[in-house]
This record gives sequence, C-alpha cells and structure tokens, in this order.
Amino acid sequence: MIVITGGAGMIGSMIAWHLNTQAGRDDLVIVDRLHHPEQWQNLVHRKYAQYLDKDELAGWLEQGHKVEAVIHMGAISATTERDFNKLVQDNIHFSQALWQYCADKGIPFLYASSAATYGGGEKGYVDDESSIDSLRPLNGYGYSKQFFDQWALRQVRTHQAVPPQWQGFKFFNVYGPNEYHKERMASVAFHTFNQFREHGTVKLFKSHVEGYADGMQLRDFVYVKDAAAVVAHFLLQGGASGIYNIGTGKARAFRDLATNVMTSMGKTPSITYIDMPQDLHGKYQYFTEASMQKLQAAGYTSAFHTLEEGVRDYVQNYLLQADPYA
Repeated sequence: MIVITGGAGMIGSMIAWHLNTQAGRDDLVIVDRLHHPEQWQNLVHRKYAQYLDKDELAGWLEQGHKVEAVIHMGAISATTERDFNKLVQDNIHFSQALWQYCADKGIPFLYASSAATYGGGEKGYVDDESSIDSLRPLNGYGYSKQFFDQWALRQVRTHQAVPPQWQGFKFFNVYGPNEYHKERMASVAFHTFNQFREHGTVKLFKSHVEGYADGMQLRDFVYVKDAAAVVAHFLLQGGASGIYNIGTGKARAFRDLATNVMTSMGKTPSITYIDMPQDLHGKYQYFTEASMQKLQAAGYTSAFHTLEEGVRDYVQNYLLQADPYA
C-alpha cells in the first residue's frame, strides 16, 4: 500500500488522482485531518483502501501493514501561521517520525518542501543542496520546511539511518482543482475566478517594490496535475535521492494569470489594484522562477502545462462545472 498524508489536500488528492487514473493504483491509504466542511469532496472521485485521521497513522503503522512507500504532503501550509509551536509539531516532528519509519522499514519517503524556503530569492532558486544553509525564508512556514530539509540532509551527511530512496519537493506556486478549502491561501487563479464571477472585476495587489508595476509581480505558476505527475514519477520509476524544485522554470505575472482566467471564462478582463495587507509586507515574494535542470537531469522530461493551458483546463473543466472536484 501507498500512504499519502495530506491526501485530502490539493496536491495530495491530485497525486491520488494521478495514481488512480494514470497508474491504475487504488491501494492507497489517505491520511489527513479535515478542517473545511466540504473537503471530503476531494475524495469522492478517488479509489483508495483506507482513510485515517492524522492521529491514527502512528498506531496503524505499528500494526505491521505492508507499506510500499510514504508520500508526505500533510503540513500546515499557511504562510501567515504565527504559532511556531504548531509548525514545529506538524511540519517538523511529524515529518521526522515518518522519515524514521521509512528508514527503519527500508521504503521510499517522498515529502513536500516548499519554494517558500528560498525567501526573497536573494540567493536564487537553484535546488543545490550545498547552498541550502544560506537560504533565509520570510515566514515561519518557510522556515519549518527549511529546517526539515536541513535535518534530512544532516541525516545523510552524518550517516544516520535514511530511507533507501527519498525526495523532497520544493513546490512553487501550485494552482488547480481541489484547492477551495485553502481559503485565503488558495491560488490567485481560484480567487480570480470567484471574484470576477461575483463582482465583475479582480483585485490584485499594488506593487510596493521599485521596478515592478502593479500586478506585474512574477511567480512560477505550476499546474497541480504537473506537480502530481512529478511525485508519481519518482514513486513509480525511482530516481536519485535529494531535493528537487517543482515549477515550470518560467516566471509569469499575476496580471497574466488573472487575465487568462477571465478569458477562459469567456469574459472581457477587468482588474482593480489594491494595497497589500500589512501582514504581508516584507514577507511577500516579488519574483520566483524555479531552476529545472536538476529535475531534468534526474530523468523527468515530460512537458509542463503552459500557464494558458493549465488555466484553461482548470477553469473550463473544473471551476465552470457543476461538480468541480477532480
């Protein structure tokens, strides 16, 4: 069986979608703790063997079930989370326990890191493990992911027990089906769709950094189906252990994203620029662009959706449908 933590979240549920539809696998154990009243909808179309609450997982693993691999996507993912004790417990200690389980059982461990570890991007966006200690995340969430990346590399460096195969994935700006439950942390694509449908215009942040026009902040937007495909590739095909970027390698403006959402709805775009909330000042990335050479060198050569292709699929085949869940 394959354990997927965070399996009812956006990326986790889409990994399950990929394994169901592309690999014909339904021997999945979905682990999560649902906080949104409709989040169960992310599992309705999935085939899986068992669902466990997060706190049930340790006891279940102790029962000796045959586990083929652990895909650990579960985490507190809000960049605005201020309770660092919660981040330590959920994003560090829980991850360390699963790493140790996989090391003891000799099974692969694939986990979610984050592009938030790169901070403001002063050191670039290259997934070079030798320079990881120089990164300075802008928020507690990013630091919790950075800490675990550093801890994992230290286990390897000091010859501690490690899983026979392990990969950490630095997801950039993921958008796509099954993200509605993320609320404020949902993608700009999701918020654009709902704002435009309700108000006839879309709100984007004004720029507070010289050199960036309003709405021209740049991010590496990656479609969730591509993110899921990369994880599934390493699960099913194997690959060199290490930390990998998952992005497209091409930064695009928020204005481009919002415009494509509205045109995919068959409408004329309308954008209104608003001030950025104070709690994001100094913690907001104005440019991200993943270096993709390491992933390609590891054998992943499938094409990623362009922004236009991903947004069109998301809007027309999910958001505009009566049943928008993948």
